[in-house]
Amino acid sequence: MDKINFKIATPEKVVFKEEVDQITLPTIAGEITILPNHIPLVGVLKPGEIRIINGKEEKHLAVSGGFIEVLADKVVLLADTAERAEELDVERAEAARKRAEEALTQKRVDAKEFARLTAMIEKETVRIRVAKKHRMGIGSKGLGDKKYNQE
Repeated sequence: MDKINFKIATPEKVVFKEEVDQITLPTIAGEITILPNHIPLVGVLKPGEIRIINGKEEKHLAVSGGFIEVLADKVVLLADTAERAEELDVERAEAARKRAEEALTQKRVDAKEFARLTAMIEKETVRIRVAKKHRMGIGSKGLGDKKYNQE
């Protein structure tokens, strides 16, 4: 069976590099799923969850945005930030989101600061959602898992 050579890189490091069966990504045009032999594609990512399936294993990552390139033999994702679900700290993300929300309501901000704060809120919300899914055990379950399919 064909596999996808998939790599996720941020400015700091390579976050993920593995051959996988399927990748689901949040793009500005909507969520897309990439399977082996997908047509070539270049796209812009929005903050959201990346789901990677390899056999019966499923991995989740939080991404804050970036670019995706799909080629015949590989898929490369260049992300602003990308974090594995098991590395996320829910409490820290909730505190960061709360600080950004308070900054929006407590002071007057210009358009640039408003955009920065709303992007931070969106990023932290995604981190919280992905981390909570992982804590519930969904991140390592296969698609045929009864608990996963009840979500």
